[in-house]
Amino acid sequence: MTSIKERMRSEKLAPGDPLPSENALALEFGVSRAVIREAFRSLAALKLIDVGGGRRARVSAIDPDVLGLVLDHAVHTKQITIQQIYDVRRTIEMRTVALAALRRADDEAASIVELADAMARDFDNPDHVMRHDIAFHEAIARASRNPLFALVVGSFHIVTRQTWGIGWASRPNDAERMASVACHRSIARAIADRDPRVAGAAMADHFDLSVKWLLAAGVN
Repeated sequence: MTSIKERMRSEKLAPGDPLPSENALALEFGVSRAVIREAFRSLAALKLIDVGGGRRARVSAIDPDVLGLVLDHAVHTKQITIQQIYDVRRTIEMRTVALAALRRADDEAASIVELADAMARDFDNPDHVMRHDIAFHEAIARASRNPLFALVVGSFHIVTRQTWGIGWASRPNDAERMASVACHRSIARAIADRDPRVAGAAMADHFDLSVKWLLAAGVN
């Protein structure tokens, strides 16, 4: 597996580029096709290559779900806590929102505003609100123009889907739930206005409220 990764790097292969065939790599490394096939399976499990569709193995684009599964495993095996994840999220997303306010394209700003508006429009359907909320944060990370931020923020969705409903239900009334939606709309407006200071402050307020209600529900 290591030799194949080194081969990809030495050849400067990019996402979508094909790897040599199993036969070619077996000859190159002096091993059997079975060894190469097992290495391909391991690399595919890590989402480093794509071996589907009956075609040649190809280099994969980075996949946030891989990191998401690691975080999910870490939470359920009590190696990290939900509060620790939110602490990291708050730090990262205050930076991503500031960068998004400075770097976003007009269509990205419009999409972020629309996602915040959709949270208000679908207020009576929490599942829809959750989906809009997750997409909102991921859209901001992409607009930061830093693919590592997009990868990390995109990885949070697995854990978020397990805790979002708890935080939503722990708010004592619709007014408090709507305050969360209003916070998202404030973030979106600041991004549209290209105001990183206001965007960062609104994002900090959002996470402070989220943590408050998760703590009230006993999530730590």
